[in-house]
Amino acid sequence: MTMNNFDDRELINFYLEGNEKAFEVLLLRHKDKIYRSVYMKVKNPALAQDIFQDAFIKVVNTLKAGNYNEEGKFLPWAMRIAHNLVIDHFRKANKVRLISESSSARDDFNIFHTLKLEDENVQDEITREELESQIVDLVDYLPESQRDILKMRIFKEMSFKDIAEQEDISINTALGRMRYALINLRKLIEKHQVVTHF
Repeated sequence: MTMNNFDDRELINFYLEGNEKAFEVLLLRHKDKIYRSVYMKVKNPALAQDIFQDAFIKVVNTLKAGNYNEEGKFLPWAMRIAHNLVIDHFRKANKVRLISESSSARDDFNIFHTLKLEDENVQDEITREELESQIVDLVDYLPESQRDILKMRIFKEMSFKDIAEQEDISINTALGRMRYALINLRKLIEKHQVVTHF
């Protein structure tokens, strides 16, 4: 009977007993699905690979620390770890930033409503992470010209002057596209019933 015939729970038990081959089988069984889920969010193969590897390092460390709940399914658990690392990446890189209605840092309207981490319980944090992920996904539904402007402004933190130069348009055109992008993003949020609490 080969290792491939064992279910995830059995493979984890073998791995915890010192069988490294068991974890290799577990990794090969699920790596494509977990990698794809990361790639769909970050749209960058190298970054997706880095996050995927970090996720499995965290999986290994959690298993070895004895903190894995055998009653849970391995794949959803591993995918949740990968998803959280994607959110961490966006947060640390300021890629999920406060977006204002007119894209001015002085405005009060924010699409991302962030809470202080110390005030959140686990459920609040998961809800907020899901919200941020949903909104990042909605950006891809925008018309190409608006999507590109928004990603350059919000994700890459480019100035409107730099955006205008790169796109070979006027600053006013760049500002206009950004405004329409944010208006359309709000409509998408309402259409997809994303609850943002603002």
